[in-house]
This record gives sequence, structure tokens and C-alpha cells, in this order.
Amino acid sequence: MTQTRRDFLASVAMGTLSAALPLDAAQALSASQNQTPGAPPAFGTAQPVGPEVTARTFSEAEKLVQIEMSPADRAQAAGNWREAIAPLYERRTGPRKMELEAEIAPATIWNPMLPGLIPGESGRGESYYIRSADPRAPLPANDADIAYGSVAQLSRWIQARQISSERLTHIYLDRLQRFDPNLHCVITLTRDHALEQARQADAEIAAGKYRGPLHGIPWGAKDLLDTAGIPTTYGAEPYRNRVPKKDSAVVERLNAAGAVLVAKLSLGALALNDIWFGGQTMNPWLLEEGASGSSAGPGASTAAGLVGFAVGSETGGSIVSPSMRCGVTGLRPTYGRVARTGAMTLCWSLDKLGPMARYVEDTILVLAAISGPDPGDVASVPSSLAFDANAKVAGLRVGYFPAWMKESPATDVDRAALEVVKKLGMEPVEVSIPDWPYDSLNLILFAEGAAAFEELTLAHKEAELKAQVSDAWPNTFRQSRFLSAVDFVQADRMRRKVALEMARVFSQVDLLLVPSLRDEMLVITNNTGHPSLTLRAGFVEVSEARSDWAPDPQHPLPKFSPPRRVPHGVTLIGRLFDEGTLCEVGIALERAFAVASERPAGF
Repeated sequence: MTQTRRDFLASVAMGTLSAALPLDAAQALSASQNQTPGAPPAFGTAQPVGPEVTARTFSEAEKLVQIEMSPADRAQAAGNWREAIAPLYERRTGPRKMELEAEIAPATIWNPMLPGLIPGESGRGESYYIRSADPRAPLPANDADIAYGSVAQLSRWIQARQISSERLTHIYLDRLQRFDPNLHCVITLTRDHALEQARQADAEIAAGKYRGPLHGIPWGAKDLLDTAGIPTTYGAEPYRNRVPKKDSAVVERLNAAGAVLVAKLSLGALALNDIWFGGQTMNPWLLEEGASGSSAGPGASTAAGLVGFAVGSETGGSIVSPSMRCGVTGLRPTYGRVARTGAMTLCWSLDKLGPMARYVEDTILVLAAISGPDPGDVASVPSSLAFDANAKVAGLRVGYFPAWMKESPATDVDRAALEVVKKLGMEPVEVSIPDWPYDSLNLILFAEGAAAFEELTLAHKEAELKAQVSDAWPNTFRQSRFLSAVDFVQADRMRRKVALEMARVFSQVDLLLVPSLRDEMLVITNNTGHPSLTLRAGFVEVSEARSDWAPDPQHPLPKFSPPRRVPHGVTLIGRLFDEGTLCEVGIALERAFAVASERPAGF
């Protein structure tokens, strides 16, 4: 029983409680001070708090949540709002304010595994990895050719001691310093830290202590992964001087794998799009447009050959979109596979951390190193990962949506990819999903995001962010205070229904091939937790720069005549925890497309 209810009950006359409860609060509080023994607490009986509200208040509020009340309903709601509902905000408004530390996750946990499925299991048995790359391949004489090498090949050269980690690290550090003024993809260059790690890697390898394929490989972290003693800024002005004391779980695991951190890479502020406090991260293939986001720095730096690989994050498209724009490969893991301990939280039930690289095989190498649960992430689970770089893919069933392939955002590249699927002996299978309002699920994203940054918003520090347009986080976080809690619960139920529908689809196919930026599939699979692999499949021509932001007539985008040639990718969606099959098909497609090795001019 809360203090307010005890206070109320103590003020109610014996024998009159059941009659008093429906009365106006003022009448109830005027009753005698005796409490009826055994009387239960009741809703709507707290001391009145907060500003006065009237029926007109509710009439205006109805416009925000798109419901309609009768005049009598409005009058009744206003009559006891200050006693029944306003006190529920005490956690935030006081007097007993309660702090919710950043590491406190919601009590409810999204579990993408439906009844009958085992969390973390793909159905392929124990974990194993069979990599490719020729250990006898000669080391190129040109530093740029080395920099653009695949992680699989770089690892062979380092293991064979054809190149030292220190030399490779110097190559990437020099390229980061040389090209970042054009790309704005680096927030913090970790030169001293990187060279120390590289020298340690060389000493261990020389001593016969080879840790595996990431040993000595330079990489970049999206700047929402905590790094002990190194600034982790979230790309946002209020956090630009934030220096964590501990490494995130992913950084710890890559340290254990012997990888070398060369840079903290840019992200759109608080993981939205590609504008951060240092400017806008640009696309190496088309410097007149942004790199897309929010994993903008990982996309741009990987495409420009400034890192061996990077780790990005996705909540609603932040690995897929920059991978598309910058022509790199992005692997968004199954929700729960990679622990997010020490990573910035945007949405507890949606955030995922995953690798971005130039080749498919590289992403699975990284995923193998960073997978696994951690006590700090209550949604993380143990999982297996089976991958064979030379696996046969013939006979696999690849689902596709016929109507989607005929309309934007699909292109001739997407349609050609479907033909390649056939040539590789896989079976294209037409699939469909109901015509439901999938964007309604974004209520979950907005509500969780506003909750994660409640303190920032209520202190009005969101006004410090560079991007203040209507579709940027500051306005969205403020608007989200007015989302309906009832609709949030209903969106969560809808999420489960959509997950059941996706289970039906995957009972018919082994994986899906979809246009990468098809909005329905981005929303659906980020909410259901299915893994995705975005890879370059060809090139298209654009006559106007692309932007993540809503159109702004006051700031038109650059136009090009003649059109510019840029990379275009397709996206594969896999079964839960079956990233192995996803990447086996991905590497087969990558070899057939034969476009992954082309580089942006000038880099």
C-alpha cells in the first residue's frame, strides 16, 4: 500500500469506505480520520498533484492520440486525473524522484524465439568455421593494395609473418589521417593505443601465440562502444568529453582476439543518420552526399580502406543503410547474439551490434569473435555459429516478394541478383506477408529511445545537438512523451503477431532476398530480431544526392549531370541465429557478382 493510499484510507470514516471511493476526492478527504480494518487500497485515491486539467484539456489531447471521448467521458476523466493518474508520474516529477541508471534495462525482455525454438540454435549443430584466402598469396608492394585486402587475406599474411601488425597499423593510421578531412569519419584517432596493441600482437605471434584470424588486424569502433580511458562520445555534443572507465563487451572480446583498435568512428548523434558534432560524414563514392547512418563512420572508413573492419550498430537500419550507400558488407546479427554491455542504449529491445567489412567472409570472422552472452546484457544468449566459406548452396530456397522486385526501391541490380540466385542452383520461392501497418511498430522505437534519453531531454540538453530538424531526435524525444501507453502495449502484441507471421514465411524458405531499403522489411526484421546481410551486388546511376533526412525545400540536394555511378547492394534475411547459412549464400553471391573489389576513386 503506498503512503498516499494509507493517508487517504486513514481519512475515511469507518463503515463508509465503499461509499466514499466513488466520491470526488475533496469530499473523500473531508471524511473522518478512522480507517476501516481490512479495507483494501483503491485506485484514484491519492493526494491531488500536478496542474489543474479540464474537459477541454482532454478535448485537445484527443488529437494527439487520435481517439474521441464524449463530453461526459471528458468531464469524468478530468474530475479525478490529479488523484488517479498524475501521481503515477512521481518517479519523474517528485517529491520522491527515483534515478534509473543507464545500465538498468526494462524488466520485460524481447525474446525473438517462438515456442518450440531453442534460443541461440540455428539447427546446424556445433560451431565451426572454415575460412578461405590463400596462405601463399604474395603480399602486394603497394600500401593501398594492402589496405584494401580482405580480413581473411590480411590474417593469412600476418599469420605467415609476411607483414607485421605494426606495419599494417601504420598503413591504416596514415590513411585515416590523410583521408579523414574529406570524409569526417573519425572522432578519435587512437594512434598510441593502436601501436601498443600492434607491437604486442607481433611479439605474441613471433612467440608462437597466434590467437586467430583477427590477431593483429586494425579495426574501428562506432563511437558508442565504451573504450576504457578513450573518449566515447555517442557523436553528440553533451557527451563529447565522456571517458569511460571500462571497455564494452565487444571491445573486450576483440582485444582478446588480438585485434588492434585504430579509431573511434563517427555516428549520427545518438545513433541517427550521419550528422555529428564534428560535421557530416561523407560517402567516399560520392563526396557530395552523406555516408548514411547511423553507422556512418564504419561505412565510410571501411569503403575507403581506412580500417580492416569496423563494428557498427543497428536499431532500425543503421548497418543496412550505410552499407548500401558506401558499398560495403554489413552483417546485422540476430537480436541477442552479441552482448551490448557497455554500448550506448537507444532501444533495449531493438539495438544490435554487428560487423561491417569489405567482404562477406570478413563479417563472419568478426561475428565469431564478438558473439556470446554477458551478464550486463539481460537479452544476450549463448549461440552457435557454423560457417564454411566453400559450402555448396545449390538447392537452398530463397524467398522473394514479387511485387517488391517490380517497384522502388528495387532496381535492375536487385532483379539481376534474383537471376544469379537461379544460376547458382538455388530455388527462388515467391512469398507474401499481410498488408499490415508495420510502421506502427516504430512506436516501440520512439518510446524506448525517449526513455533512454529522458534525462537529456528533460534537462533540455537535447538542444545542444547539431541536427534540430523536425525528424531529428530532439523533436522525436519530446513528441514521444505524448505516445499512448496503451498503444505501446498493443504495438508490443503486434510485434509478437508479426514474429509469428515471419515464422510462417521461414517455414517455406531458408532465407529471403529483399531490396535493402524496403521500409517494411527494415521495420519488421529489426523488431523480430532476424539477422540480415547487406552486400554490394552492382552499380546504379544517381542524378541527385541521397539523404537520410526528410526533404527540405530550403536546402535542396545536389543534382548531377551526367549522373554519377555508385554501388548498390542487396540484402539477405536469415532465420534466427542462422548467420552461417546467410553468409554462405552471401559469399557465393559475392563471387558471382564479382564487384566487391572495385574501389572508390581517389582513395
